[in-house]
Amino acid sequence: MNRRTTLAAVLALTTGLTLAGCSTDSGEPELKVIGAFMPQPVSDMAAGFLVVQNSGSTADRLTSVTSPLSDDVTIHETKNQQMREVESFEVPAGGELDLERGGNHIMFMKLKQMPKQGEKVSVELRFEKADPITVDLPVKETTHNPKKQ
Repeated sequence: MNRRTTLAAVLALTTGLTLAGCSTDSGEPELKVIGAFMPQPVSDMAAGFLVVQNSGSTADRLTSVTSPLSDDVTIHETKNQQMREVESFEVPAGGELDLERGGNHIMFMKLKQMPKQGEKVSVELRFEKADPITVDLPVKETTHNPKKQ
C-alpha cells in the first residue's frame, strides 16, 4: 500500500510539472523596468522617467508610485503641453509604458532632501495586477535627456 501511495504521488507530481512546463504564457502581465532616471532637481519638485515593458499577453495598469524622497508622488500625463495628474497609465500587453521628458512622467512634490547627481532615488511602482516593482532612479545632470532609439 505504501508503495502505491508513493508511486501515485510521484506520478501526480510529474504530471503537474509536465503541465506547468507546457504553459508558455501564464496569462499574467510580465513587467520589467528599463531606462530609469531622475534629473537632478533644482527646486523642491522633481520628475522621474522610465519605461515599463510588458512581455506578457495581458495588459496591466500603473496605479501609483511611492518613494522615501517625498510623501507626495503622483503620475502625470502631458497633452498639448499641459500637465495633469492621472489615476493610472496602461501598460499594454506585449508593449510598453514610456514615461519620458516632455511626456508622461512621475512627479515628486515637497522633496524631503535634494538628491545630487550620482545618487539614486528608490521608488516603488504599484500595478493593478502585477506585484509592485522597486526601482532605483539614478540621478543624472539636470539637462539629461536620452535619445529615443
